[in-house]
Amino acid sequence: MTTDPSARSAARSTGRDAARGSVRSTVRAYYDARFGGDVAAAAALIGEDFAFRSPFVTSDSPEGHLDGLGGLLGITARVDLISELYGEDEATLLYDLHTVPAVGIVQHTAEHFRLRDGRITAITLLFDSAPWQALMAAAGPAPAAGPAPAPAPAPAGG
Repeated sequence: MTTDPSARSAARSTGRDAARGSVRSTVRAYYDARFGGDVAAAAALIGEDFAFRSPFVTSDSPEGHLDGLGGLLGITARVDLISELYGEDEATLLYDLHTVPAVGIVQHTAEHFRLRDGRITAITLLFDSAPWQALMAAAGPAPAAGPAPAPAPAPAGG
């Protein structure tokens, strides 16, 4: 039995298109949930053996890489999606994150995703961290965690 090569090619193409569609729907759902502040929905799209890497955060936890999301969203004015590229088991988003005027940073960001069985297994976030480092340096050191110091004893009255 001979199979038409163009039919085989069309079948492969249809399979790849379906995989890309699934990758796209998962990655866009994650992107929308994260920038919408829905940590639970974003974390639900993460698979086992997850790894997240960025200039400031390294995490293997589906929720851990989202820990500072509220703070980031609190200073984000908008996010402009520039480009989306999808493969059979990976995707790359290119976007600009615009902070509120008081912060004044436009973060040009590339975010690469790896997926397995319809779930995100790795995210690599790339951006220039220099503006954020300058902002953090200007803010000064973070307060030490732990219990508040005990009040000083009152002076003896006389």
